[in-house]
Amino acid sequence: MAEYFIVISVITAIITVYDKFASKYLPRFRIPEKVLLATGFIGGAAAEFITMKIIRHKTRHKKFMRGLPLMIVLHIIIIGILVYRVYF
Repeated sequence: MAEYFIVISVITAIITVYDKFASKYLPRFRIPEKVLLATGFIGGAAAEFITMKIIRHKTRHKKFMRGLPLMIVLHIIIIGILVYRVYF
């Protein structure tokens, strides 16, 4: 399970940085917001949120600055349930 979150977090951070680069230099080749949100939803929300804050990308978009923290909480709850079911 940890390996999955590491891989999806790295992929999410890479596409977030790429989208920041594309926003300045390659506007025709941007990553759609749906894709950014989907990668956050499937496990990369924490990495995406941190990356966006560091590189100052989409920090004015409410759906990212409110949605990603909610996804992080959802991931913590899911991981907690899974850990509880395995160990208790």
